[in-house]
Amino acid sequence: MAERSLRGMSIGAKSLESDENVDLAPRQDYTYVCPDGHRTIIPFAQDADIPDEWECRCGKTARLEGKDSSNADDLTKQVRSHWDMLMERRTEAELKELLEKRLKMHHDGWFPDYE
Repeated sequence: MAERSLRGMSIGAKSLESDENVDLAPRQDYTYVCPDGHRTIIPFAQDADIPDEWECRCGKTARLEGKDSSNADDLTKQVRSHWDMLMERRTEAELKELLEKRLKMHHDGWFPDYE
């Protein structure tokens, strides 16, 4: 029975075609640089639309190298912290007054002690 069993290969496991006489589409390499200095080189077909931005391996947005960008300030723009946003809404004097009020409420028993 073993001599009559069919032998074959897994479907999709290997291709029976070779790479001989195959002409690939013409390609051109483009380099993207993120704010951290990571360089990513991506090959694109010559007739492809090239994006101005690419996601870097670190998760930040990389920009096409050598292209003059009017958004150059975006690379150096710092993200506002919680403290920065708080200081836009209140002055330090208001924060001190609010802290004193909350501490008094805590000492008077308005808030339960979490132990």
